[in-house]
Amino acid sequence: MIARISAIAGTELSILRRNMWLFMATLIMVLFALALTFAGSAPTGTLGVDMLTVSVASMTTLSVYLAPLLALMMSFDAISGDRDRGSLALLLTYPASRGEILLGKFTAQLAALAFAMTVGFGTAGALAGFSGGASADSLIALIRLVSTSIVLGAVFLGLGYMVSGFARSSTAAAGMSAGLWLIFVVLFDLGLLGAVVMDDGGTFTQHIFPWVMVANPADAFRVWNIAASDAVAVTSGMAGAASALPVWAAPLSLLLWPLAALLLARATFGRVEP
Repeated sequence: MIARISAIAGTELSILRRNMWLFMATLIMVLFALALTFAGSAPTGTLGVDMLTVSVASMTTLSVYLAPLLALMMSFDAISGDRDRGSLALLLTYPASRGEILLGKFTAQLAALAFAMTVGFGTAGALAGFSGGASADSLIALIRLVSTSIVLGAVFLGLGYMVSGFARSSTAAAGMSAGLWLIFVVLFDLGLLGAVVMDDGGTFTQHIFPWVMVANPADAFRVWNIAASDAVAVTSGMAGAASALPVWAAPLSLLLWPLAALLLARATFGRVEP
């Protein structure tokens, strides 16, 4: 099984390199991370923290938006694209189950995302530390940011496969992926904000809101990084939301989401006819 998954992953990595996806994803991460790092370095003097701490806070906000987007752009046509090109029927004749095919694609694309995020955030973090100093806590926060960003990317890779299995064409899958990104990254928080305003400090705001928020993988990622670092909490302004939850809530939510997304993707892939 491992050999079959590895073979499919190797093929997918070759396709990613040939289509310049690996290069473009890495370039995007480096450019955006550097821009946010140096644009957000102004508060270092007033907050009394090193530049790397402020850089990690800025890059946390970046990753909430960019990691899901890159993951969906990579995965939205993983199934529907093969079907449009007529290669899905050939792929299904190979001595590999649909689950192994899915895991092979997932392994390759997650490796590409991990490389892009490690290089992008690592480059920005190294320059921030060299320019404005770094502490042991900020270095730990940077490592945590990179690892949790990879997990967040894994969530949306799985959701992208699910959408790709539902869609009848790559064009439809692209539109559905854009809608999925808007729901999880933008509209979910706007809906919660409206509910909090209407509740006016009532039961929902005090007891239900934090749990509903952390059920969203994007918000679970943000809360995990905030709750684990007091310095990041100061620069982010979300310390209150993070402190209202037990420390295990956000990590558990974020770590369960990739498994749930892959199971949903496998279920939709099982219904696809070549």
